[in-house]
Amino acid sequence: MHLKDIDLNLLRLFDAVYRTRNVSRAAEQLDLTQPAASQGLSRLRTLLQDPLFMRSAGGVQPTPKAQRLADPVRHALATLEQALGESAGFDPARSTRTFQLHLSDIGEARFLPELMVALRERAPGLRVQARPLPREQLMEALDAGRIDFAIGFLPMVRESQRVRLLDDRYVVLLREGHPFTRKRRTGAALLKALGELEFVAVRAHADTLRIVQQARLQERLRLVTEHFLVLPAIVRATDLAAILPRIIARGFQGYAIVEPPFPQREFTVSLHWSRRFDADPGNRWLRALLQELFRG
Repeated sequence: MHLKDIDLNLLRLFDAVYRTRNVSRAAEQLDLTQPAASQGLSRLRTLLQDPLFMRSAGGVQPTPKAQRLADPVRHALATLEQALGESAGFDPARSTRTFQLHLSDIGEARFLPELMVALRERAPGLRVQARPLPREQLMEALDAGRIDFAIGFLPMVRESQRVRLLDDRYVVLLREGHPFTRKRRTGAALLKALGELEFVAVRAHADTLRIVQQARLQERLRLVTEHFLVLPAIVRATDLAAILPRIIARGFQGYAIVEPPFPQREFTVSLHWSRRFDADPGNRWLRALLQELFRG
């Protein structure tokens, strides 16, 4: 078999099926119909004289030959994409490109306002869509180009390119004038005194719930909500306390902040992207802007 026998689109299909382990999802990513994807995979199997993927629960699994081909194919496609991207260039002042960002609701509140102000001045036609995904899907989504960047405390995303944006820590937010703030306590005494409070937490933010458990405050949890944005209104109207990042808490006016020495309270927010798009001009421009705005 010779390279001239292989259609580039068949390699893209192979790469998509290998990454997703699912022919239907691969077809969706490539904007193909299911029959077209199945037909293309059959052609590739014939050319390579190997089944490549075998049916399994929930999708397909690669054969040994497919596993050997996966990295060379992915690197070849990435090299080609980068070369084409570099030749096309990127003009932020004229671009109408849409960038997809993974952010939590807290991340949206922290990063999007300042980012959109900067884009209005430097890239007025550029669009941004926030696409929060389950953490276990992030690396696949970055490699597939379904999202361009993931921003957050994401230690499970190990194979991405990344750069540190900022360091933060978890604190307790109370309404201004809360009786708890009348006594000055620090260190272990302050941590122990948290048992006097009742708390509200957000179900989707596992790290705040972890702190509640580590501080043995589960019995003091009176409300669990679905959305972060309701927390300030609840804290202001009640004596409930909320655990949240310090940089977010400092953005609220009319509240008190208490900083107990929680176990593992410090964390790093990073910007993640795929090696596959490392040299893409638009990707490089936006990540440089994100670092300019938020790094430090």
